Amino acid sequence: MTPRTALGALHIGALMFGLTGVFGKLAGASASIIVFGRAGFAVLALACFGALTKQTRWQMPTLRDARGLLISGLLLAGHWVSFFVSVKVAGVAIATLGFASFPAFTVILEGLIFRERIRANEILLVLAVSAGLILVTPTFDLASQATEGLLWAVASGLLFSLLSLNNRAHSGRLPAVQAALWQNAVVALCLLPFAAPGLPEVRPLDWVWIALLGIFCTGVAHSLFVASLAVIKARTAAVVFAMEPVYGITLAWLLFHETPTARMLLGGALIIAAIVVSSRMGSGVPAKPVLDAGAH
Repeated sequence: MTPRTALGALHIGALMFGLTGVFGKLAGASASIIVFGRAGFAVLALACFGALTKQTRWQMPTLRDARGLLISGLLLAGHWVSFFVSVKVAGVAIATLGFASFPAFTVILEGLIFRERIRANEILLVLAVSAGLILVTPTFDLASQATEGLLWAVASGLLFSLLSLNNRAHSGRLPAVQAALWQNAVVALCLLPFAAPGLPEVRPLDWVWIALLGIFCTGVAHSLFVASLAVIKARTAAVVFAMEPVYGITLAWLLFHETPTARMLLGGALIIAAIVVSSRMGSGVPAKPVLDAGAH
């Protein structure tokens, strides 16, 4: 893979991740069923990718790896469920922008957990993302669907940040695709008891959206990302994946007529610009979470 094709693969991956909220809204099933199906189809897609590439030998996780993968799977399940609840409650645009707060959480938590010094540009990142979220919020009435949805989305970003930090703390010898496969398997097992009662009522068309979500927005997108990282730096990948909210909001605008207000656009632009500038300044903060980009 050349740098040019790797960059193209990254943009395709970012577009697929931007479709996550779109497919989640198109599927009429509950959040638990969507997450269960997404994880199941993702396991199949990642297994096929691993078998086709044959770049690394399949390795069974050690006890330490298994413990980390279990925690990551639980965090991933919570992240996905809260994100799709946000999509159902407030729409794709607010859910996507609320989730984009995860780099700010990472700055704070990484400093607390790993006792790392927080740089000036990272403080600016937190402030800019916080200001962006304030602008995105149409009203601060907790009874409002938009506010409730944004809170679910921010919770999704917090869980994604914890997932990233847990993967950092427990990063072992497992290749990224194999680790993602195990994490998705944990998600499917966790959500099965909640999803099982409603599975017979899921419409065939909803299964199509869920399958696309699991195969393309998870398995294929993650595989493209992992393959491109062999050529492109993680910092460059972080900048590319900052385009994910742009893709998501644009698609929601075109498909669902979720017309963003000027205030929402300003807040979204502030959040995205903060992530891009922070990456360019060498923060490294967005680059670390983006290693788990397949999670979103």
